[in-house]
Amino acid sequence: MIYSESGYKVKYYRDFGSGKSQVYQFIMALPIKDRAKVMKYIEVLRQSGGVLDEPLSRHIIGKIRELRVDFGRNRYRVFYFTFVNQNIILLHAFIKRTQTTPMQEINKAETAYNNVLSNKEIYE
Repeated sequence: MIYSESGYKVKYYRDFGSGKSQVYQFIMALPIKDRAKVMKYIEVLRQSGGVLDEPLSRHIIGKIRELRVDFGRNRYRVFYFTFVNQNIILLHAFIKRTQTTPMQEINKAETAYNNVLSNKEIYE
């Protein structure tokens, strides 16, 4: 979890097999200025209660949305959804290199989403 102040909380999805968070590892591996901007956008997302419009966020599929962080030539995307008890779950992150969002990235987010729903008690 990143923030636990009153109101909405942001949590990283963790793989049930390894216990690792791809999103957290992705963000921590970014150059410091890029990481700072991504974290700032995540804070804006938290403060807005998980509701942001374009160009900051875009609907992907079902309840899954993408947080859109552009920094220089890099286009970072973080898939997330708003969950019960004012939780925002960050599902998957990647660098977008094409015009359309690659289906394999969407599939990773959907798998994480379904895993969260199968194990709700971990994220509530």
